[in-house]
Amino acid sequence: MSLLMRVLCFCALGRPDLEDHWKSLQSEKAFEIVRTRVSSILDNIVTTAGVLLATSGVFVTTGSPVTYFDYSSPVSYFLLLVSFMLAMIAVLTSGSSMLRWIHTDRQQTQEQLKLGGYFVASYLLSIVTPMFFVVWSLHFFVFAMLIAGFCSQSPVFRALTTLWLVTYVANIGTISIEFMRKYVTSLKSR
Repeated sequence: MSLLMRVLCFCALGRPDLEDHWKSLQSEKAFEIVRTRVSSILDNIVTTAGVLLATSGVFVTTGSPVTYFDYSSPVSYFLLLVSFMLAMIAVLTSGSSMLRWIHTDRQQTQEQLKLGGYFVASYLLSIVTPMFFVVWSLHFFVFAMLIAGFCSQSPVFRALTTLWLVTYVANIGTISIEFMRKYVTSLKSR
């Protein structure tokens, strides 16, 4: 299995291969647990994307009420618009993926995975794609707010934006390190 496929499996299922997932397809009860878990993840993604959609939509459609935090500059506005579009795509992809997972059954899933190649990639992407769009929407929104904060005339706003940037980078670093640690641990356990 290629590195890309292993990473895709890990992002979608929490394991670098389909071995454990295939075992869950052998019993109806285990499959229901997996389907419930994936549906819950997709439900959370729809909720997060909806919040991002509403928030970025408000920022895109209204001007800044204060002069010291102008988020309507061309760069911030563009990033907010991209965040809005990515959140909209996330809502659509997670909604359609959720419909797919609600109406699938164990035999249908087994048959799809037996075919391999494109069908396995399609199966995994139905879980990962909504996550991808939500994460990028969030990043574009944060970048837009950071740019607006750093372009502020207020030294207090610039200081708060710097603190926010440090916190953001630390959190992204921590999440990335934890993700890599779990990925390497799961590879070593095989």
